[in-house]
Amino acid sequence: MFNNSGYNPDVLSCIANLSSDEVFTPPQLVNQILGLLPAGLWSDKKATFLDPGCKSGVFLREIAKRLDKGLEGQIPDRQQRVNHIFKNQLYGLAITELTALLSRRSVYCSKTANGKYSVCEAFNSPEGNMRFGRVEHTWENGRCRYCGASQDAYDRGPELETHAYRFLHADKPEELFNMRFDVIVSNPPYQMGSDGSTRDIPIYNRFVDQAMKLNPRFLSMIIPSRWMATGLGLSEFRRSMLADRRIRKLVDYERMDAVFPGVDFEGGVCFFLWDRDNEGDCEVTTISGDEVVRPVARNLNEYDVFVRDIRALKILRKVLKVSEPSITGILSADKEFGWTSNFDGFHKKQGPNDVALHYNRKGTRLIGGIDRKDVGKSPHLIDTWKVMVPAAYGERGTRPAMVLGPSFIAKTPSVCTQTYLFFYVSSESKAKSLRSYLYTRFFRFLVSLRKITQHATRSTYTWVPQQTWDRTWTDEALYEKYNLTKDEIAFIESMVRPMEARDE
Repeated sequence: MFNNSGYNPDVLSCIANLSSDEVFTPPQLVNQILGLLPAGLWSDKKATFLDPGCKSGVFLREIAKRLDKGLEGQIPDRQQRVNHIFKNQLYGLAITELTALLSRRSVYCSKTANGKYSVCEAFNSPEGNMRFGRVEHTWENGRCRYCGASQDAYDRGPELETHAYRFLHADKPEELFNMRFDVIVSNPPYQMGSDGSTRDIPIYNRFVDQAMKLNPRFLSMIIPSRWMATGLGLSEFRRSMLADRRIRKLVDYERMDAVFPGVDFEGGVCFFLWDRDNEGDCEVTTISGDEVVRPVARNLNEYDVFVRDIRALKILRKVLKVSEPSITGILSADKEFGWTSNFDGFHKKQGPNDVALHYNRKGTRLIGGIDRKDVGKSPHLIDTWKVMVPAAYGERGTRPAMVLGPSFIAKTPSVCTQTYLFFYVSSESKAKSLRSYLYTRFFRFLVSLRKITQHATRSTYTWVPQQTWDRTWTDEALYEKYNLTKDEIAFIESMVRPMEARDE
């Protein structure tokens, strides 16, 4: 670890991930994150550091390197300096027994802290300050009350990992080491697998919240960016993060594979610096492919979701300044008629007295039929003209993007499953006008500001203004209406692809 003679390849830069929650952090990324911290920490022999989600130990290893150099003047003897750093400054909680062994090996250069080959001579126990202890979930109504894990999926025997993370399953996390920490830094697990009936449950937010309970001087974690606009159970976390003026730096990557090669997790990834004793605007850096938008001072709490690119924010402000009603006023709710996407209680072929039911099977758009009296929810919308749009459409960060899947007009009377959201108007001519609006880049650009994953719920369309449904809408007309500059138009068109309307 401390050998400076010649080239020594870093195994942690190419180690394979163990599982979906054991995604190892490349050393280069770790040093970008550590670079957010004040330089004075590396020469502070009293500063303490905790990684509550150790996988490879790379955070603590890179911190040790910085401290080794920074404390050279204060503790000249190399062995004394190394002993002091590892015994008094670096602490970790591993997420599994295997990652505990791996972390000790990469930090102490030995799978046991007090082993023959350990670089630290100050430990009496095998675990040192790199701890792992099996923890069981606490089940309440089929889920763990600490992390939300499904009992069906994670109520396991002793031969399997519980994935009950010690840091989260503690009412008083400060008692885990019986000390306070100056810095908490980590790449925590991102999600818990579902039991098959629901989507995966985010868990990274719980690591952030638990770390804040310890009230460190500095907190820095790398987490998925989807918290900024969406995510199952993330509403309160998003509100608290956006309102927290102590988040002073935010680096946001539009694509996760830009920092984790080979990892496919929609919505991108970000890391942040939370500074307990300093409040103010946040310096936001945005990375999209090879393009880097350098730090811009932002108020994260300007809107209910975070607009990731400052150039997009300026366009949004122009549009909202006009103060027009949101198009959500004529947009259905999720599962408007009460039927999930796999609903099959209808006629496969529409009968003469049936209401048309639009659904999808294996990517194919189909029309069945259902008796009007069997539509128990929102029957007042049956006899409207509808412009239907898929509720889910993903391109994994492709730019320029389509944003939404192809829409189509459903004549009256009609209903649909959860596969579709729909806009509703009173006539065919209005439906055609409305559909032309959906095909504009302008419309889809405003949707994209709140659509960070493939799912587009009703709230995703909040910032799209209503228009008058008496014409065919074009981008040129909309650009002129909202007084967009050439640069703003060019930005929209660099982000959103044209979409050709199809005849129905």
